[in-house]
Amino acid sequence: MKPLSIILILFSVCLFNCANDSTDDLLDSTPLPNIVTYNNNVKTIIDNNCISCHANTPNSGASVSLTTYNNVKSAVQNNNLIGKINGTASGGLMPLGGPKLPQNLIDLIEKWETDGLLEN
Repeated sequence: MKPLSIILILFSVCLFNCANDSTDDLLDSTPLPNIVTYNNNVKTIIDNNCISCHANTPNSGASVSLTTYNNVKSAVQNNNLIGKINGTASGGLMPLGGPKLPQNLIDLIEKWETDGLLEN
């Protein structure tokens, strides 16, 4: 009986230690680039998180396409894209039905706006 108890205790310790993420593991400490541009930083975020609904022909209830620099720039300036990815705008959080974007990606898009919505 004693060896079985020891094995169960060791298994439990290993299981709980492997599943525990520290705060440092969950935070992205990568600094933002000095200048954020659409082609170098923002396009990949949009392509990976928005294009499934905001394609050339928007679907799933999306009202705008986000397939080009001009489309995304317009969405920031006229459609409160940043408020929508932050969850502070009317219409709900984007991406719709998905988890909120990681804060480091939101920070990049916000900095892109601050830097003047540069293309290259």
